[in-house]
Amino acid sequence: MTIVVTGANGQLGRLVVEHLRKRANTSDIVASVREPAKAQDLGVEVRRGDFDQPETLDTAFAGADKLLIISTGDASDHRLTQHRNAIEAAKRAGVGHVFYTSLTKADTSSMLLARTHAPTEELLKASGLTYTILRNNWYLENDLGTIAAALATGTVASSARDGRTAPVTRAEYAEAAAVALTTEGHENTVYELGAPVTYSYADWATALSEATGREITFTALTDEQAEAQLTEAGLPAHVVGVLVDSNRGITRGDLALAAPDLAKLLGREPVTLREWVEAQAASSSAE
Repeated sequence: MTIVVTGANGQLGRLVVEHLRKRANTSDIVASVREPAKAQDLGVEVRRGDFDQPETLDTAFAGADKLLIISTGDASDHRLTQHRNAIEAAKRAGVGHVFYTSLTKADTSSMLLARTHAPTEELLKASGLTYTILRNNWYLENDLGTIAAALATGTVASSARDGRTAPVTRAEYAEAAAVALTTEGHENTVYELGAPVTYSYADWATALSEATGREITFTALTDEQAEAQLTEAGLPAHVVGVLVDSNRGITRGDLALAAPDLAKLLGREPVTLREWVEAQAASSSAE
């Protein structure tokens, strides 16, 4: 049983490989990366696979029984071309089962982050390949900056307003992917992954208040205020645009989905917002 993981040198990919090594023989795991020299510490076979050079994917996917396509970091429409290249290469390689990391409510979301996920899902479903779609919600780590700012200012400030997400840690999404890759019964299935409850950013303020014993309040920002703050923080314009758009999507309810699929795959409940915030606050106070 050969399992190939694309993007294996990325933040999520590395964690998937780490969890796979706990569940499968190391000799059965292959890391597909653009720059193999940077992935030699993964402890598994490393192959060059570049979604922008489809011919490299034929070698990267050769002999794969299962393939995890981790969606690329390209926020433009070019990402769909990259994903198409990967799916077509999987067909050429005769891959038995393809897994794909997507986004919550990908088929209805209007977030910039989602616009290539729905057509990628459709390409995969139409490919004739056995598939599993892993729709990940928000990452708790996305708001490390929110926590740092709140601890410094006493305020959680977000243009997501009263919107809600179902965030868990990157490691939990990675573990769920590893479980799906190493067990059966996931054929032609779409999983909505995330926390079993949803949280607003007012809930983040409450959790921080309880964790620190300080009064942390919530302030709703306009899009313009959020854009100005992010720009002042030194983020590139295209990143600022994606983040502000994501918060608009959260406000609309694009990520407001509490689902049991992650807990079922993990065999336990994921970390709660309160637990994670407490750990981050404790880590910050110890520095």
